[in-house]
Amino acid sequence: MIGVQLLHQLFQEKAYDYVITVSRRELAFKHAKLVQVVADFERLEQVSLLDKLREKDFGGENQGLIQVIEEKDAVIHAFCALGTTIKKAKSKENFYKIDHDYVMNFARWAHRWGATKFLYVSSIGADQLSSVFYSKVKGEVEEDLKIIPFKYLGIFRPSILLGNRKEVRIGESLGKVVAKAATSFGLFKKYKPIYDHQVAKAMIHQALNDELEVVKIIESKEMQVFE
Repeated sequence: MIGVQLLHQLFQEKAYDYVITVSRRELAFKHAKLVQVVADFERLEQVSLLDKLREKDFGGENQGLIQVIEEKDAVIHAFCALGTTIKKAKSKENFYKIDHDYVMNFARWAHRWGATKFLYVSSIGADQLSSVFYSKVKGEVEEDLKIIPFKYLGIFRPSILLGNRKEVRIGESLGKVVAKAATSFGLFKKYKPIYDHQVAKAMIHQALNDELEVVKIIESKEMQVFE
């Protein structure tokens, strides 16, 4: 959900000349800024970004991009909204591989190719010491990302997400109803559901406006201001 919103908003953002997607399969998107890299996240360290860009450069459209990356003259911000569910992953092991290992593989790869800022979608309640497996994994990712020397690490912790998913998640749908009811009376404001486009907008805002060399956690209630 957030990844799709990020794409749409990055396409419209004048500060970015190119939008490079890294995914397991070709995405059904077309845009003048878009350059797609299809890669196996388990073997991402073996993937050369420059080779991938040259593969797609049939008409020479990517020559400018290739040159600035080669010369280390590009300003690169990496956004990560990768994640799944236990039900979809079918096991805790697969869930951990996707939500932890793939995220870390991408982060290390992005840093290798010059990304100075990394903006990651975590989750409200993320805590590596949590007894809740989902929250524990998210917390571990947060801590492990801090080891990679990005100039800026933005960690975004949205509450229950509102938006259009391809798949139906019954438990999440019930959670939205309960959360909306509770927050409508001013209870548990930090758990107020948030729209996918609000999270995406908050991520881009932080990437373009926060120049401090820090690790910053942005809680869900802080993202609610973006419409």
